[in-house]
Amino acid sequence: MTSSPPSFHAVVVGGGLVGKTTALALSQAGLRVALLAPRGAPPPAGAEQFDSRVYALAPSAQALLERLRVWPAIDGQRLGPVLDMQVRGDAFGELRFSAFQSAVAQLAWIAESARIEAALDMALGFLPQLFWREQRAVALDNLSDGPARLTLDDGTTLSAELVVGADGAHSWVRAQTGGTVKRREYEQTGVVANFHTSEPHRETARQWFLDGGEILALLPMAGDYLSLVWSARTEHAEKLIQGGGERLGAEIERVARGFTGTLRCVTPPRGFPLALQKVDRLIAPRVALVGDAAHLIHPLAGQGVNLGLRDVAALADALAAKEPFRDHGDPVLLRRYERSRREDIGAMTLATDGLHRLFSERLPFLRAVRNAGMSIVGAQPFLKRWLVAQALG
Repeated sequence: MTSSPPSFHAVVVGGGLVGKTTALALSQAGLRVALLAPRGAPPPAGAEQFDSRVYALAPSAQALLERLRVWPAIDGQRLGPVLDMQVRGDAFGELRFSAFQSAVAQLAWIAESARIEAALDMALGFLPQLFWREQRAVALDNLSDGPARLTLDDGTTLSAELVVGADGAHSWVRAQTGGTVKRREYEQTGVVANFHTSEPHRETARQWFLDGGEILALLPMAGDYLSLVWSARTEHAEKLIQGGGERLGAEIERVARGFTGTLRCVTPPRGFPLALQKVDRLIAPRVALVGDAAHLIHPLAGQGVNLGLRDVAALADALAAKEPFRDHGDPVLLRRYERSRREDIGAMTLATDGLHRLFSERLPFLRAVRNAGMSIVGAQPFLKRWLVAQALG
């Protein structure tokens, strides 16, 4: 006589920031949840030990983490508020945004991924209905007329009403559903590093559109530290990384023209390829996709993780509104989730890809038009407030 496999309301595949937040949100809602992901390393210790993965968390992300009672557990001394933002075109164009003028406490918080994940790990440890498994899923049978079955690499089988794919841009879960993915390489690499600066950053984020479509962003971390995201042509990015932190800092100082003071690199430069990725469906029978598994956008607006966390909030809300006669993988619930996310994902994808295309064009008249457009927008307070509202989520 064979025993039935362990059953769950939801199995979350993927343990990054979005995956852990999904598992926490569903568990706190009373669902029996399994999280399939390796356990993360503790955050770097020491005043100048930083995680090179840094996010600009919008108020919508903060609100979700507060709702899940995670926000107070994040080390507040490692959170940097963004009170102002300056965006400079590749000629004379300029935009300035202010939290004060937008009537918000801050435009965003700059936080290290490891600090957020450590707070999530602690919260997950208090949930008796959360089962954290470090095994890898190797097979998925997502049957529409019954629970999905996941086979793990140790031979264990799990049964789930819903499988959530939170396993990144190259999602294994998405691949099992046979969904269509359209991917376009930007032929750019995002170069990231953190620096100590000799001049106060005054809680101001700065972004420069450079020749050839490159974008340099400096984000204010807690204290006198800045986080770099330089979207550079791949061959240029390789030179920036190979040159090391000292040469990279000098190059940033040259581009920033005195805004940074003297920079001292505190985390080695790293790079990751940039691409635009769209999927035809966010759902499949008994499957929902969230985060990078559902969409991948250019980092020029720093909205990728915020978009993913809004996926989590929408999925949790859709499941919370479940009628008693439905289970958690009911196609009606999944379609509600998908419909609730299409507009936000589409608008952010269009905006980020459109800006990248616009500033990648080298035609002189387009250069004049885009910089004039930035200046015109900068002179319209109502339009600026609308743009801020979209970024805040």
